[in-house]
Amino acid sequence: MQKGPLVPTPAAIRILVVDDHPFLREGVRAVVETQPDMRVVGEAESGDAAIRLHAELMPDVVLMDLQMPGLSGDQAITAIRKRSPGARIVVLTTYDGDAHALRALRAGAAGYLLKSSLRKDLLQAIRSVHAGGKHLDAHIATDIALHVVSEAPSEREIAVLSLAAQGNSNKQIAFRLGISEDTVKAHMKALFSKLGAADRTHAVTIAAKRGLIDL
Repeated sequence: MQKGPLVPTPAAIRILVVDDHPFLREGVRAVVETQPDMRVVGEAESGDAAIRLHAELMPDVVLMDLQMPGLSGDQAITAIRKRSPGARIVVLTTYDGDAHALRALRAGAAGYLLKSSLRKDLLQAIRSVHAGGKHLDAHIATDIALHVVSEAPSEREIAVLSLAAQGNSNKQIAFRLGISEDTVKAHMKALFSKLGAADRTHAVTIAAKRGLIDL
């Protein structure tokens, strides 16, 4: 009986997992290794280790946390993409703010996924990004769409709000930034308008949730 030509088996998607929590890495590995077309080829616990392992292993997809000791996920993404412009990176994070997502995407990430939705969306995100597409958590995509048409706070306004979040008065903020109190008040007024905030505390809460400032 004549047999047809053998169809080559597609190579498995090679994945590097980057997170400083071993339980998270173990959980991702457990999900990935249920799939015949995927395998974890390496794990890194920091941004520096991620850069080194990426150069050594050249994985197809990197799963990258944002908040790690030393080099942040954003910085690691930038460094990896500078060395390997075709690197495909999916962010895995607890940060659901649109500003965090935009920073990661601008750094070169092709996907942004919340850790709370790993079991539901992880495999789809890996396949989509590996195929050359993008994957953005639906909640994050909605937030980005809502805020993209609004005017973003300036760097100086963010600096003012960051100092306010640390408990500084207008006078203290003015002194630390080398500006007048009236200028601080003007920045605050602009921030309230741009963020849709009723007062200083409300502005800090909104900015922290969106990832514009860190508390």
